[in-house]
Amino acid sequence: MNLLTTFAGSMMEGFLPKGWDLAKIDACCSHPPEAIGERQPWWHPDFQPIPCTSLADFDVMLGHEIARAIQRTGQEGRKAALILPVGPMGMYRWAVYFLKEWNVSCDHVYGFNMDEWSDRHGATLPSTDPGAFQNAMQTAFYGPLGAKTVPESQRWFATPDRLPHYAARIAELKAEGAELIVIFGIGRVCHIAFWEPHFAAEYANVDEWKAQTHRIGALLHPLTIEQNALTSFKSRTTLVPAFANTIGPGLFLQADRIIGGADGIFDRGMQWQGLSLWMTLRYGPTPWIPSSFMPTLPGRLYFLDQLAGPLEPAMN
Repeated sequence: MNLLTTFAGSMMEGFLPKGWDLAKIDACCSHPPEAIGERQPWWHPDFQPIPCTSLADFDVMLGHEIARAIQRTGQEGRKAALILPVGPMGMYRWAVYFLKEWNVSCDHVYGFNMDEWSDRHGATLPSTDPGAFQNAMQTAFYGPLGAKTVPESQRWFATPDRLPHYAARIAELKAEGAELIVIFGIGRVCHIAFWEPHFAAEYANVDEWKAQTHRIGALLHPLTIEQNALTSFKSRTTLVPAFANTIGPGLFLQADRIIGGADGIFDRGMQWQGLSLWMTLRYGPTPWIPSSFMPTLPGRLYFLDQLAGPLEPAMN
């Protein structure tokens, strides 16, 4: 049986992004795990996928990479504009640890949260709400840094009044010599931030898509909602917002350096991110798979080696 043909006439037809070539996606996932690091023609010469053997290693290595970027830019006398995710999160504890251990001040850092939950009009949760990304960043990163933290005036959050000004502020910082460092995770449907694949249908060409800096009240894909129900809301789908404010490719593709993370495994051998990782690395750049552009940029993508597969059925 050709499993790809079983989608025809099913509820899956029209559910997955219409620009996805399912046969090509399946081919991306058919390689043996040891092939995941094989360089592809469209990868940037300085892009590198980095396998991690455990979640503990992943958190430390990713945290070290973030802390080193902050330390390095400070030593160079440059400002650092960081686009920051809330997911993955474990690396922030280690970034704080290294920065404190090295006695590094973050007064040259400008932090831009890449997204935030919202309603359809872009209204966000109060900053102190347990589910708010602003609260998560304060708890995981800004607060624990203590006296060495990023000044409050240099922290930007994806609220409807602030997000539209990200592009201009980042452009000013880059004109002053700042390095733009994009830290990111990869979504189930391969989004970066909450820039979803189905947005591709709205643009006439790739250049128009690449020019989009942000979106207020972005309509999220059902798989994005369910992914977050499992990873952040203990399966309680009813608590997950269906909309978000988010940066777009007009910002994340400006990165001078990227620091990515893929840690999407559960217990008992279950995972949700292997497909997304292989698509990111092997499909080739297309607006229908936003994360497929990340290997075209310099930097590193850390991933748990279990995500490399083999992506074959397993009954546990």
